[in-house]
Amino acid sequence: MNVMSSVVRGARRLAHADPALLNNFLSLPLLCPTRSSAPVLTCPQSRRFASKQVKGHKKEKKTQKAKSKEDKQEVEIRQTMTVAALAKAMNKDFDHVVEALLNTAVDLDSLDPDSVLDERWIKEVVTRSGMKFRWAKLSESRERVNKDARRRPPADPSSLKPRPPVVTIMGHVDHGKTTLLDSLRKSQIVSTEAGGITQHIGAFLVQLPTGEKITFLDTPGHAAFSSMRARGANATDIVVLVVAADDGVMNQTVESIQHAKKAKVPVIVAVNKCDKPHADPQRVKQELLAHDIVCEEFGGDVQSIHVSALKGDNLLALAEATVALAEVLELKAEPTGAVEGLIIESRTDKGKGPVTTVIIQRGTLKRGCVLVAGKSWAKVRFLFDENGRVVTEAGPSAAVEVVGWKEQPSAGELLLEVESEQRAREVTEWRSYEEELQKLQEEQGAIENKQKLHLEEYRKERAGLEHLTWRQRKWAKYKANRTQYATRPSEKIQSDEPCLPIIIKGDVDGSVETLLNIVDSYEAEQQCQLDVLHFGVGDISENDVNMAATFTGSIYGFNVAASKSVQQLAERRGVPLRLHKVIYRLVDELKDELSSKLPAIISESIIGEATVLAMFDVTVGKKKIPVAGCRVQKGQLDQRLKFRLIRGRDTVWEGSLSALKHHKDDVQTVKVGMECGLSADGHGDIRTGDVIVCFEEVDTPQVTSWDPGF
Repeated sequence: MNVMSSVVRGARRLAHADPALLNNFLSLPLLCPTRSSAPVLTCPQSRRFASKQVKGHKKEKKTQKAKSKEDKQEVEIRQTMTVAALAKAMNKDFDHVVEALLNTAVDLDSLDPDSVLDERWIKEVVTRSGMKFRWAKLSESRERVNKDARRRPPADPSSLKPRPPVVTIMGHVDHGKTTLLDSLRKSQIVSTEAGGITQHIGAFLVQLPTGEKITFLDTPGHAAFSSMRARGANATDIVVLVVAADDGVMNQTVESIQHAKKAKVPVIVAVNKCDKPHADPQRVKQELLAHDIVCEEFGGDVQSIHVSALKGDNLLALAEATVALAEVLELKAEPTGAVEGLIIESRTDKGKGPVTTVIIQRGTLKRGCVLVAGKSWAKVRFLFDENGRVVTEAGPSAAVEVVGWKEQPSAGELLLEVESEQRAREVTEWRSYEEELQKLQEEQGAIENKQKLHLEEYRKERAGLEHLTWRQRKWAKYKANRTQYATRPSEKIQSDEPCLPIIIKGDVDGSVETLLNIVDSYEAEQQCQLDVLHFGVGDISENDVNMAATFTGSIYGFNVAASKSVQQLAERRGVPLRLHKVIYRLVDELKDELSSKLPAIISESIIGEATVLAMFDVTVGKKKIPVAGCRVQKGQLDQRLKFRLIRGRDTVWEGSLSALKHHKDDVQTVKVGMECGLSADGHGDIRTGDVIVCFEEVDTPQVTSWDPGF
């Protein structure tokens, strides 16, 4: 067979190469071959002689077979391989592949090295060759070049110029931070804040009478705005800690101290409200000692100034102390080169689009600069100061609003200037790619963990069934999972657990971040599931309403509006719009809605008790009905309510009464001390000495156990 196949292949190649030579070859007398120097082809004897089976040989054969099975060569195959590629993968030649495809449906005449084989014939060739196949792994994508934008190296000390200090005012809510800043810049900021509390970061440039400039950041003091305070501390040179002289050190005061320590920023203590009758500045300074804030009076290095923000007392001394500390710190920056800064706040304006409040840390920002922050970029169209006036440029320590962002960046992102719009796109694309890669790795890790758990469970299941046959194992598994097999996926019952899907919208990025941090602190999932469907910056849109309607959710908006058409759509689709301007009121309403989702707790209220004195039968028609003669010991009996029969310590019966009579009259209620006759509905086993209790079931609304901490 091998010789014949070789002859056929040789003839085929000869026919393709030179048909005339093949004709000459066939015309020669085949019966009288001439002597040739070529070696004579010999056919090896392939007959196997039968021999007696010797004991033990069979086992040797089996072990050899097992070894040969293990030692099979592995061939890496792919879909749509050419004949040449398959031969190379098998470490064979073209003829070997053709020979393996003999007696198959493949047209061997049209086969050449570049012919593409189907998947089934690739597997057939490998199997016939006594080899194993495995699918080739998908080729990994080439490692991309890192195109991220980075900070410039430290500047040459000779190019540094003095810059104004960036001062952050921090402290507890309602201790007078905004009023203090208001007095410094002689404006009315407090009146514009909802509820009289600051709910955003405000950045302002204040010029003192002496000519020095200070950039002030006003941070919220409410407990909810912890992330904003942390961001303010990281962007600043000096922290002015405002403490009310009548209140002393409070929770957010301590938190502000911790933020300042973490950012390694020096602190100046401003003891405010010193004009109040119960003010005690000394007590405030002593309380600060417990938090490692040692004032100069106690031998420390922290300056403390007694001020009254409302009356404007001693504010110049506070400003001078700030300038003096700034001179000691020798604050300098490079005003030339690419801009570097920090995004303090981010919001969407109807006329301007995405707008960010930025503190410049290095370089000079001008109109037309191309900026990158996170995964968004901007070509600066306009720069505005804190009063809404257009400015042409902003140097180090300046706080400006930047207009021209393609997408809204997140607050807290690093701001960097790049050469061109193309470079900005490269940077944002690279950062998006990095984020996707990180997500994929996290998902891959989660998948691997799940597979590991599944494998462990499977092994545990198998461990108890190893002694059974495969039929017995199959039957045992079927019995264990009978209920699962009986229920189709489409028939599976949905979870009846309470759930509240919500959409969160805020006016600025920092507000949304704060609300998400509050929601993250939710720990009452065992009572009601809280799901955030979507969050974003800007007014409530029709898409938000449609999404909330799809999931039967609510929309919570903070300092945002909803147009009349959106309100009408929400009313039509039954979507609650919960819009607030004060954050703790929003959180209170969220807690109320979570509580409303919880099932009511049924509690019992005992109305009265009666003792059975005697039993007698009353004939009604042809029936004898047992009647219990009772005396009311406590409260009253009301026929409309439920009753319970107690014998000793056991409850014998529970239900309603079919009749309640006083003497011969049907009555609704029987009061304490009165005697009555009653018959239980569907129960006749009442004995003398039993106690009959009248009770009412009251639905008490359940309240969520979630406490956001304020």
